[in-house]
Amino acid sequence: MWSRFEQMRMNTPSLYFGTSSWTAAGWEAAFYPPKSKQADYLPFYAGRFNSVEIDSTFYRVPSAKTVQQWRERTPEGFVFAAKIPQSITHEKCLVGADADLKEFVGVMDLLGPKLGPLLIQMPYFNKQKFDGLDSFLRVLEPFLRSLPPNHQWALEIRNKNWLGEKFFSILRSYGVAYTLIDQSWMPRPGELFQRGDPITAGFTYVRWLGDRKGIEERTKVWDKTIIDRTADLREWVRFLKPVWSRGVVIYVYANNRYAGFAPETVRLFNQLWVEGKLDSLGTYRA
Repeated sequence: MWSRFEQMRMNTPSLYFGTSSWTAAGWEAAFYPPKSKQADYLPFYAGRFNSVEIDSTFYRVPSAKTVQQWRERTPEGFVFAAKIPQSITHEKCLVGADADLKEFVGVMDLLGPKLGPLLIQMPYFNKQKFDGLDSFLRVLEPFLRSLPPNHQWALEIRNKNWLGEKFFSILRSYGVAYTLIDQSWMPRPGELFQRGDPITAGFTYVRWLGDRKGIEERTKVWDKTIIDRTADLREWVRFLKPVWSRGVVIYVYANNRYAGFAPETVRLFNQLWVEGKLDSLGTYRA
């Protein structure tokens, strides 16, 4: 399967695709060559995908040595996306987190040109935390104004009722990309695009997350596809191709909990992307 995937691998510089982390339970047999050393995982991964989303930075700021090793073990043109630490998003909820953010960005800058988007992943907020979008924006806007320049920033929220042109326009004014997610309780792409234009920067960031609770009731070993996502991915291609044709750079990342085996999810997306065409009006045709 993987030799076929390598033949289909896209080298388009305006489309970056990969998985959320390059290690997972089950991958040592299903993805990596037998008897591979952990130090060889990232170089092998980077020979098959042109980007990766780093999940571990959500839990702790990596050491300078670790980040330098990531840079050294990947080829030119490879791009790392990374979550900013939960101390900023979940514990301090964007308030009084300047020092935390400065430390994180300073370390991640060691990736040099391989540093891609930095993801601000917010939790779901109940009404005790924010009674609506306006109260959240009163916290969000000062944080967006303070973001270090010359970086790509993406923001994810999980309160679906806040999604609309008012929210999108705020992100657009700061050049921050709204993060489109495929999660069990969030709007499908068709509904999302009806609420406004969710493309709020010169790039867009897409995450396929699925139903974590539901899939973990079936497996916790991520070595094969157990949910057929062909129709879902075809829908994503249908909405993303016209965006890409506008010159917007696209970053897409698959989580194991989306279908069961993230590398296969990305391979399938790649296949559907190559097969799909745009007509003269910019409309996607499968």
